[in-house]
Amino acid sequence: MRVNVPICVLFIALSPMFADEPMIVAHRGASKDAPENTIPAFQLAWERGADAIEGDFHLTKDGHIVCFHDAHTKKLTGQTLHIRNSTLAELQKLDVGAHHSDKFKGTVIPTLAEVLATIPDGKTIYVEIKCGAEIVPHLLKELKNSELDPKQMVVISFKEEVMKALAAMTSSYKTYWLTKFRRDKSGQRTPTRDSILKTLVRIRAAGISTNSSLVNHALIQDIQKQGYEYHVWTIDDPGSAQRFRQWGVQSITTNIPGKIRHHLSSMEGGRRHKD
Repeated sequence: MRVNVPICVLFIALSPMFADEPMIVAHRGASKDAPENTIPAFQLAWERGADAIEGDFHLTKDGHIVCFHDAHTKKLTGQTLHIRNSTLAELQKLDVGAHHSDKFKGTVIPTLAEVLATIPDGKTIYVEIKCGAEIVPHLLKELKNSELDPKQMVVISFKEEVMKALAAMTSSYKTYWLTKFRRDKSGQRTPTRDSILKTLVRIRAAGISTNSSLVNHALIQDIQKQGYEYHVWTIDDPGSAQRFRQWGVQSITTNIPGKIRHHLSSMEGGRRHKD
């Protein structure tokens, strides 16, 4: 006999079951199945049980904040408009959905306000700032004007000057510093553990968010023992997601939030059944 399970029950089943479960963050929305950094991608992420969305933001010539990854629009639209030198009206004439599929033809670049309006109660947005510190006053105005609780909004950036400017103006929002691990000529992982901690102190961030390469359990534990959060991106392999979950990261960013959520939930269910 087939049993129809209400959608709300399915979402509860796919939600983190314990407080220490990592949040599943949809990278630019559910960006494998919808055009990145668009309202359809963010809405799909919520439908698939994401705990948070991550989007990239720039400041336009006329003082608006728009959601787009690159500094110019060539890659996704075929037309080259530099965001900082373009108005919102000019940017929203572009089609950012057709490159993905005909289904999304006519999709436009959204504003930060439009993205914030998609966020359900209890969910979170990671606002990645791609431009410079000049965006900060505009950003704070937009965040304050939204109906969201400050706890639902996190600001992330690779740029220290952005983090410093934000910290100088407010302590209302969590910030995470983004960095990518590499090996230098001597084979040492950079940034080092010590340089990470010095940066976090300097920019007054709540934590760090890194790529998954060159990361191990010891590093994550070490950063967390110093009172900071550890987040990781961008993981689409279920096995890797499970490993980072076991290592205790606070969030996992992925292009396929539904699949990663389902995998981690099924693994947890199996563990509890075995116990």
